[in-house]
Amino acid sequence: NHWHLVLHPTADGDLSRFMQWLTLTHTQQLRARTETIGYGHLYQGRYKSFLVDTDMYLAALIKYVERNPVRAKLVAKVEDWRWGSGHHRLNSAAEGKRILADPLIDLPENYRAWINESDKEDDIKNIQHSIIKSRPFGSASWADRIIEQYNLIRTTRERGRPRKGT
Repeated sequence: NHWHLVLHPTADGDLSRFMQWLTLTHTQQLRARTETIGYGHLYQGRYKSFLVDTDMYLAALIKYVERNPVRAKLVAKVEDWRWGSGHHRLNSAAEGKRILADPLIDLPENYRAWINESDKEDDIKNIQHSIIKSRPFGSASWADRIIEQYNLIRTTRERGRPRKGT
């Protein structure tokens, strides 16, 4: 019912254009195939995105995304989820791997063991917070600088209406 994607846009607006194309194309194809044209929304809301700090944080995010089916108890190992990038990285021949871009970072040499090792609880909690709030994912000092630089103060607020003065 959702996707996790790690994307690296190269110009302003690229992410929005790509996500619009992806979700529109997917929705149109699904509606045509299932003959459900005109039956409401397929996606509940706009995609969520957030900035990521250093290679260490990007590696944690890649691991989080590729381990999602394992955490959801859909498979026992990352490589068993045939729709995931981990499957293609570990199982597919060169033709299957062509759907994946080269990672922006060097993944561990023992990738299979690393990706099948449980995530760190702090990473899960922090990544989920970034997903929910679109808050930058990285060190506290870096995130604070990015929040100020890009006026992302809304990512620090709690959900809902603020309480009246107490």
